[in-house]
Amino acid sequence: MNQPIDVLIVGAGISGLLAAGELQKAGFQVQTVEMEQTVGGRLATQPIRNGRADIGAQFFTVRTAKFQQYVNTWLQKDLIFVWSYGWSDGSLGGSTHDGYPRYAARNGMNSIAQYLARPLTNIQLNTRLAAIRPLSDSEKTGNWKAGGWEAADKNGQVFRSRALILTPPVPRSLALLAAGATPLHRDDQSSLTRITYAPSLCATFWVNGKVHLPEPGALQRPLSPISWIADNQRKGISPEATLITMQSSPAFSQAHCNDSDKDVMAELRAALTPHLDGNAIITEEHLMRWRCALPLTLYPERTLLAQNLPPLAFAGDAFKEPRVEGAALSGLAASAAIAAALTQLNNQP
Repeated sequence: MNQPIDVLIVGAGISGLLAAGELQKAGFQVQTVEMEQTVGGRLATQPIRNGRADIGAQFFTVRTAKFQQYVNTWLQKDLIFVWSYGWSDGSLGGSTHDGYPRYAARNGMNSIAQYLARPLTNIQLNTRLAAIRPLSDSEKTGNWKAGGWEAADKNGQVFRSRALILTPPVPRSLALLAAGATPLHRDDQSSLTRITYAPSLCATFWVNGKVHLPEPGALQRPLSPISWIADNQRKGISPEATLITMQSSPAFSQAHCNDSDKDVMAELRAALTPHLDGNAIITEEHLMRWRCALPLTLYPERTLLAQNLPPLAFAGDAFKEPRVEGAALSGLAASAAIAAALTQLNNQP
């Protein structure tokens, strides 16, 4: 790009997609880049032959009126549905029905991301950035705030923008800025490096035969090594195939994240076996390793607007609160902060 656009957004998960949508509606030129082959981030759904399985976020809840506005639209369009009001923990009568709907997407969680991406005019997939650096407006003044940003991918393609939103897991964002020798303010650097994540090991199993799970087809045990087991067929997103999703706890994932695929799958398969009918057979299995799945140490606000740099906002599920709603609200906060910063620059003499 020879002429800089208004905003470059790195990452096309729900944070980046919502930020891009809001900024585009406000009239800004927006470019979103994503290193994967599809949008969504942890709104991830895996097609397996004629079935599908959610392998990232399994459902979401709503606690705020702001996010509820988006959810109401998705409900009206029949994109999502109420799957449950809580889950069994496997014990006799054990369940957590707290009154909050657990929403799922009819065609898998990734369909929410696909819906959000549809109206966006500039999304580039399969784009792995190598470095991001700030530009001064001139060699004489060294005015960082008016200079903008330059991001280069691993193939040498260059993106230039007046403002930047970073939505990947914070360690990845910091690595991109460090590769470009970006001089982050020490307070910002300190706040961001305190953010930590736990990994997650997620397996999917194709089962021929019956799988015994409590209604509505899911088991949640946060304190157990295997914290989640769900039947995607009973969930309604895989009508032609019985596909089981299993997710391990943060502690188990951390302990086994460097184990071989064979060893990890043996552990997860053994945990699934008690729920299988005597004649059931596992015919196919897959493993997904999420390196930064669950934020453990959060930044206390929904976004961080970097000091003494061109407009730069950090967003994602590590800002104020985790999970789908937290990531969504963080993206919206980042877009508002960047819109205000650009408006201020536009009004300067």
